[in-house]
This record gives sequence, structure tokens and C-alpha cells, in this order.
Amino acid sequence: MQNNKRQVSGIAAGIILMIGASQAFAVTTLKLSHNQNRAHAVHQAMTQFANEVKEKTNGEIRIRIYSDSQLGNQRESIELMQNGALDIAKSNAAELEAFSPAYSIFNLPYLFRDKEHYQQVIDSDIGKEILASSQNMGFIGLTYYDAGARSFYAKKPIRTPEDLKGLKIRVQPSPTAIALVKGLKGNPTPLAYGELYTALQQGVVDAAENNITSFTLSRHNEVTKFFSLDEHAMIPDVLLISNKSLNKLTTEQQEIVKKAALNSSNYMIQLWEQSEKEERAKAEKHGVEFIVVDKTLFQGAVSPMYDNIAKTQPELFEMVNRVRKIE
Repeated sequence: MQNNKRQVSGIAAGIILMIGASQAFAVTTLKLSHNQNRAHAVHQAMTQFANEVKEKTNGEIRIRIYSDSQLGNQRESIELMQNGALDIAKSNAAELEAFSPAYSIFNLPYLFRDKEHYQQVIDSDIGKEILASSQNMGFIGLTYYDAGARSFYAKKPIRTPEDLKGLKIRVQPSPTAIALVKGLKGNPTPLAYGELYTALQQGVVDAAENNITSFTLSRHNEVTKFFSLDEHAMIPDVLLISNKSLNKLTTEQQEIVKKAALNSSNYMIQLWEQSEKEERAKAEKHGVEFIVVDKTLFQGAVSPMYDNIAKTQPELFEMVNRVRKIE
């Protein structure tokens, strides 16, 4: 009888130890969605992010990356985060404007004096405020990813604002992007990014705007051969996490995730510079003409946007002035 009792006790203790061990090594898997292909620099940056999180949490937190809009486009991914079906997503400031107006600061044309000024704003209190501004929408921003400068590309050369007059131009679903194209006398056409190649090919739209890397990796250079370097906006990508997913992590795990995101952002700056050079060279090799334009002509054409913001959106205009004061 004593032996039986000891055996039962031993088995029970073993089960408790096994349960404790399984709990100690419990793995939390976070799903991350983005709309670029796996060759894109942003995918490489997010892969580093996922690897660092796994390493620093001893494998307790693992991030599974879904590229190429497998889980939906950027807006759909944000909505999935809001209802708890997705943990992390990459979007950009233009798409996020519909969820948090503070992001519209990045969509304003020619607000940043140069790349250095843009980076200073990203790193400033303004940048941090914007990342936190969507808290009441069910998610926050972890960090920004460099996405270069956006310019117009079309089937015909764009050398002055007059060349955009009457063109159907694909824009992101951003009120600011729509106002920009209207200010240039074009016809803004909101359209999902994944539909753009076919739309350009079939003439549904005449032109679009984006950075050089996205232009080539999405093969838009196959159907549009003129890229005008007007560089009207610097719109960052943003790595987002749902409040629900962040809150289920321990305080230590949350800090690891935030630090890894910031490290991947710094890595992205290096990746982007190299990627843009390589992709431009590929595009030129395949017959794309890069056109240097007089940016002052474009700046003048869109300057009335700021007069309108001063009258109708005083809070946004106050932030504009804060950005302009950053040295």
C-alpha cells in the first residue's frame, strides 16, 4: 500500500512538473501582416525585428510574417487588428490618416526641408505623439520605417504641374493625398495598391505616385516608363501593434518588442538607401527615364493647401508650425 501511495505521489509530482515546464516554455505567436513582397527592404527589416524578439525572449514570443497582402490590404489589416484577429501590421501614414488625423502631417507636400529634417521630426516628441495617437482606436505605432520620397510616374513625361492636368492619378485613400492631386489639377483616383499594375496597364489610371523601390518591385516600371523626381512627400511606413496583443505580454516582453522595433527601424534606414540605388539602376536598364524637375513649380502649385489648413484645421496647422521650427 505504501509503495502504491508513493507511486501515485511520484506520478502526480511528475505531472505537476510537466505542466510547470510547459507553462514556462509556453510560446506566444504574433501574426504580422504587410503588403510588400519578400524582396522588399521593409520585409528584411521586419524579419530582423522578428528574429530579435525571438532571441531576446528565449523563444517565448515568435512573430510570423505574412507578406504580399496575404491577410488583406493595409486598411483591412488595420481593421483586423482592431477586432483582435491580427496582432501586428505594417501600414503607412497615408492609410493611417483615416484612423488618426495626426498622421496627416506626413502626407503634406514639401513640409520637410530635406531627408535630415524628416528624420529629426520622426525622432522628435512629435513623432512619438503621432505613434501614440491611435491608442483609442485599438492600436499604437511601434516605430517608423523609411520609405523614401514619393514622386509621380506615368506613361508620359511629367516635367511641370501642367503635365498632370486632367490625368487620372492613383492615390492612397488619404484626404491629404486627394487634395494634393486636386491642387495639381489632376483627377485623384483612390485604388488598392494590389490593383494598380492592372489599372495602369489597362488605362484605368494614367499615373501614380510612390517611391522608386516600390515602383520597381511592384513591376510598375513595366507599364510606365517616366518617373519624375518631384519628391512631393516623405511618407513613412509604420509598424503597428494592437493594444490587446501588447497588453497580453509581460512588461519585460513589451519592452523587448518595442526595442526590437526601434532597432529594425534603424536597420531599415541602411537597407533603404542601398535598395533605392539598386532599384533605380534596374529601372534605368529596362528603359525608364528619370526626370529631374524644378520642384519650386510644384511647391508653388500646392502652397494654397497650407492656407486652407490654417483656416479649417487649426490643430494641424499648429503641428505644421512645430515641424517647421525643428532645426
